[in-house]
Amino acid sequence: MGVVNVTPDSFSDGGRFVGFQAAMAHAKQLVADGADVLDIGGESTRPGAHPVTIEEEISRVVPLINALWNEVDVPISIDSLKPEVAEEAFKAGASVWNDVSALGYSPDSLGVAAQSSADVVLMHMQGEPRTMQSCPWYEDVVAEVESYLLERAQAAVSAGIAPERIWIDPGIGFGKTLDHNLALIRATDRLASHGFPVLMAASRKRFIAALEEREGTEPAPPEDRLGGTVAVHLHALKKGAAMVRVHDVRAMKQAMRVVQALG
Repeated sequence: MGVVNVTPDSFSDGGRFVGFQAAMAHAKQLVADGADVLDIGGESTRPGAHPVTIEEEISRVVPLINALWNEVDVPISIDSLKPEVAEEAFKAGASVWNDVSALGYSPDSLGVAAQSSADVVLMHMQGEPRTMQSCPWYEDVVAEVESYLLERAQAAVSAGIAPERIWIDPGIGFGKTLDHNLALIRATDRLASHGFPVLMAASRKRFIAALEEREGTEPAPPEDRLGGTVAVHLHALKKGAAMVRVHDVRAMKQAMRVVQALG
């Protein structure tokens, strides 16, 4: 899954692809590099991020999705909290809804998803983007994230969403400390054991730099976290993740090919 942030303030590439032409070129390049899905987002969910209006988010993502639907041969995902945005994205050609609130942001979210034919990605987040990294706390992070995701999956099924349309994502970096993130990545196989495919989305995230800090090394900025990104996603794939969401598609595909060739 290749990341296309049509935002001015995303943590890694905010502002680089906010214009339509730049976003189109980037999305096409990700497909050429081997992306199997494009994930289009028009609102940053980085720590401390502030929400944008429904109208602004729609204006950022819908023209791009519509244009890509006519020009690329891979599924398009809408990365949004808002059912109104998802609904317009479906009309424009999106066939996946990647929701950091696990369809819990709005009372309408489950119904909109059920009425569509889209796959849904249910992600775990403690709190909300503006405050989620203030003081993350769990008694047992793996058990609590696992329980939450299974509860949201059951809510989706009860709303009429077929189980085979449901993915789960542990939400690396969304209300978690370094140790919480590491524990969840190690538990990928446990999360995958419930039958819902797991999406691992750790690309360029802060915990990679936090590991460097822990060892007394200067922490890398987001654009220099490729090595850690590839490592964590190869580990997750080995432990049963079904898909990884990354900014650097070509490097990730290259690493996957080498691992597969080596057996």
